Amino acid sequence: MEDAWKPETWKDYPAPIIRKSDDGPEAVLATYGMVPVRRLPPGVRFDSMNARSESVGEKRTFTNAWAKSHRCLVPMTAFYEPCYESGKAVRWGVGMADESMFAVTGLWKEWESDAGPEYSFTQLTINADEHPLMKRFHKAGDEKRALVVVPRESWDDWLECSDPEFARSFLAHYPAELMISWAFPVPPRKKIPANENTK
Repeated sequence: MEDAWKPETWKDYPAPIIRKSDDGPEAVLATYGMVPVRRLPPGVRFDSMNARSESVGEKRTFTNAWAKSHRCLVPMTAFYEPCYESGKAVRWGVGMADESMFAVTGLWKEWESDAGPEYSFTQLTINADEHPLMKRFHKAGDEKRALVVVPRESWDDWLECSDPEFARSFLAHYPAELMISWAFPVPPRKKIPANENTK
């Protein structure tokens, strides 16, 4: 199954999520973005990669999954954010201080297709204006947002929770001292000889 997704997950890429099933937690492949591009009407552009926790129960794109407790965990070893402290956007990674795998909160949706059911997912975010680490990312003046890391001992509780309002109690910040971040230097651009044809 590992060959079914790429090392980095971008919009509309497949990735593994963990959701509740009748037999307990199960892993399925799902498209990143609650509404996959192929499901949008021609000419419509719509981003549903993240869902704001404050309005997740009100937005039509997410409200059904939220009300039906279609919660999931999105496992990862890091996520990436832009940092503008140098005056320009620099890609930074964020992960656990012990370099372990972790999981963030998400919602999933099922779609019917000729080949059988397909799945998509979104990640929940919370305000991070006061978080010591996550407030460093994104442009100055923009609201700071953060993914919600679920402590390992709470994974089952998040998946099993059937009360949407109680589920909000999980939407809290992970301690900054248990996280680590690092910058990715921008690789130098390859110089192309003047007489080399390019396409």
